[in-house]
Amino acid sequence: MRIFLDTGHLDEIEQAVAWGVCDGVTTNPSLHARAVAREGAQGGRALEYRERILRIAELVDGPISAECVSRTEDELVAEATELASWHEQVVVKIPIDAAGLGAIRRVSEQGIAVNTTLIFSLTQALLAARAGAAYVSPFVGRLDDIGHDGVELVEQVVAVLDQYHLPTQVIAASLRGPQHVARCALAGAHIATLPFGVIEQMLKHPLTDKGIEAFLTDWRAAQAQLGAAPVG
Repeated sequence: MRIFLDTGHLDEIEQAVAWGVCDGVTTNPSLHARAVAREGAQGGRALEYRERILRIAELVDGPISAECVSRTEDELVAEATELASWHEQVVVKIPIDAAGLGAIRRVSEQGIAVNTTLIFSLTQALLAARAGAAYVSPFVGRLDDIGHDGVELVEQVVAVLDQYHLPTQVIAASLRGPQHVARCALAGAHIATLPFGVIEQMLKHPLTDKGIEAFLTDWRAAQAQLGAAPVG
């Protein structure tokens, strides 16, 4: 399962790339707004959306989802075409509804990769895949919030796409923690898109911390017995 970073913060992307665990990036209007607010609060220059996408492309060798905000089919097609012209790595995000479905078909026929977002049902995912979407993004955490099992939807979408040999890939989105990530991996999601904080949580386990400290304590004790300088 590939890992995408779900963020607009360049420093988070730089760190994930340095760790070797960033295969792509997903953005949306909310993430861009948060990045703009943080840049302003830090006294720096807030980036325009196009500049942000291009800066991300300098950091990441992989797909970068940039979301459309238009609401009619023709406007979505025009906006998607513009976004895709920014960089060859750009994948356009289009929400699933009637206007979105028509735009997905038309944009995909132009050879532009589409990530269909705000997927909350198997039927929505199937329609997007049949319209030509390169990716569908079921929102796991938001389904959990209303009492559904979001990971079960991921599993269903993966199974149906595989059964009918559809090339669309599943991006498990709205993941809230390591257990979501683990379950989506077991469900067969092609990609998980994660907030940076979730990647940090995936690194941690109390037994790992305890084991490291025990190893260091034993090492220092052995070095002291040998009369060597301790490490750390």
